[in-house]
Amino acid sequence: MKKFTFLLLLIICMIIIPPAWADGQDPQVIMQTSLGTITLTLNSGKAPKTVANFLAYVENGFYDDTIFHRVIKGFMIQGGGFTGEMQRKSTNPPINNEADNGLPNQVGTIAMARTSYPHSATSQFFINTADNAPLNHRAKSPDGWGYCVFGRVTEGMDVVRAIEQVQTGMRAGHRDVPVKPVVITSVRLAASKPAEATKN
Repeated sequence: MKKFTFLLLLIICMIIIPPAWADGQDPQVIMQTSLGTITLTLNSGKAPKTVANFLAYVENGFYDDTIFHRVIKGFMIQGGGFTGEMQRKSTNPPINNEADNGLPNQVGTIAMARTSYPHSATSQFFINTADNAPLNHRAKSPDGWGYCVFGRVTEGMDVVRAIEQVQTGMRAGHRDVPVKPVVITSVRLAASKPAEATKN
């Protein structure tokens, strides 16, 4: 039943959401955090399955009241999987890794977090705060798959930098957890911009 619900959400996202970028614009999402707002533009052309997966979580309100649970200065900020009490949220089935799409892990890009198994990404994501070339796709092998980039920060990089600077420590058996929780209060699909009127 859970797998069926997830597949249904993916289908809805692929059928209903595309009009938001039918005019050639990639979808944008607005991420409200306790330290400010981050706007993300998603690359549906290069990472269609990953974007559909992310938007399915967005449409379901999954990310509301989760936290950035792993923050490493000079590397990345990671969220999308834990509540403020450091309880891991139940997720949909993992997706195939699209890291071979040619998008590099550069400053300000958003990518899928995963385990050591290449095709294990579910809901967690990270925003690169440095150019992280070692995370890029090199080969279709366990150690070469890399981490799939599926968009970038287009507004609010100052907020990302502020999150990157917070004090971290150990909590609930996890390293690099912000001492004061950085909460993702909501993530919503931005309204598409109206088409420009034709000039005579």
